Amino acid sequence: MDRQRWLRRGFWLVAGTMVYNAVEAIVALWAGLVAGSVALVGFGLDSVIELAAAAVVLWRMAIEVRGANATRVARAENRVRRFVGVTFFVLAAYVLMQSAWILWTENPPAESTVGVVLAIVSLVIMPLIALGKFKVARAVGSMALRAEAKETLACSYLSFCLFLGLVVNAIAGWWWADPVAAILMVPWLVKEGLEGFEEEPCC
Repeated sequence: MDRQRWLRRGFWLVAGTMVYNAVEAIVALWAGLVAGSVALVGFGLDSVIELAAAAVVLWRMAIEVRGANATRVARAENRVRRFVGVTFFVLAAYVLMQSAWILWTENPPAESTVGVVLAIVSLVIMPLIALGKFKVARAVGSMALRAEAKETLACSYLSFCLFLGLVVNAIAGWWWADPVAAILMVPWLVKEGLEGFEEEPCC
């Protein structure tokens, strides 16, 4: 497959991520407000963060698809990598603060059928999208796309945390499972954020 075809594939993968994250954010925020679930509302806010990261990566892909020269592409690549790095820091701060608040207030995730379904759908879809992005990132040598693919994987993990919190709390009463599982991801998020500001060859 030639470079332009890989770029177009990457463009549509990122565009699809944006559409899905927009729908996910709306559904999660609505379900969270209806159920009074801090975990679901937080999941919706996480989708908004990921939507912003996907938007800048889409801009970077569009520049090269339109035939920009190598200098402009490299400049856009570096800017986008740093922006995605910042979103990892924002995501880490959000996860840490939300999880700490839930543990402090002992506020368990409220039962929500919509939330459980949303978490399951994300667990199925997002790893597949991330895998596709990794393949494109390797083919075109884009560190920015690889970083955004890792953020898509983070969404998958947070979907698992949400599912864990909603289901395990309903079954066993382990209200702390969701925030503890989420906190375990914070060091990885910070590490990925720092990588956004490092210069290294892709993949």
